[in-house]
Amino acid sequence: MEKEKQTEEIIFDAAVQVFEEKGIDGARMQEIADRAGINKALLHYYFRSKEKLFDAVFDKLAGVMFKKLFSCFDNELPFEEKLKLFYQEHISFLQAHPRLPSFLLTEINKHPQRVAAIFGSERIMELRQNLFEQMDEDIENGALQDIDKMQLMIDIIALSVFPFAARGLIEIIFKQHDIDFNDFVEQRKTALPIFVINAVKEK
Repeated sequence: MEKEKQTEEIIFDAAVQVFEEKGIDGARMQEIADRAGINKALLHYYFRSKEKLFDAVFDKLAGVMFKKLFSCFDNELPFEEKLKLFYQEHISFLQAHPRLPSFLLTEINKHPQRVAAIFGSERIMELRQNLFEQMDEDIENGALQDIDKMQLMIDIIALSVFPFAARGLIEIIFKQHDIDFNDFVEQRKTALPIFVINAVKEK
């Protein structure tokens, strides 16, 4: 049983690599089997089709990313400190999985229903509600401007995700100006919370 679990994990890791690189259309079961170091028949024993394997990979990766995203706000810290934690944790996560944003965005745009269950989960909705209540309190106390909370949340996430989702284009631009992409995103961990707070705090 333990060996079966290990084999399944090896397959899953290989599938993540191939799907992130090529998406579901470009991926081939033979390539996934080769990456996992197994034969194709054994791959089909664990996952009967490419679609079933892709569904398992997507659900896990999307779940990890979005739960990681929202869990940074699940604490008693002031809103500004939550932002600092979010950008530290989320950008570090994206540095470890640089292809993940493009992979997820491509598939979500094709099949938006894939993430409906994640965003509709009771835990995610609770975290979002708690964060919005904290923001309402800061607005009432004069710490934040009276802002559209949903607009702000989309902006916060986009500032973190966009450089990775558009990395190919950004690296072309950076090369012209002798800017290192990795240095750039590392600096954003501290620059972004300052930028956001300066933009939304009450003047």
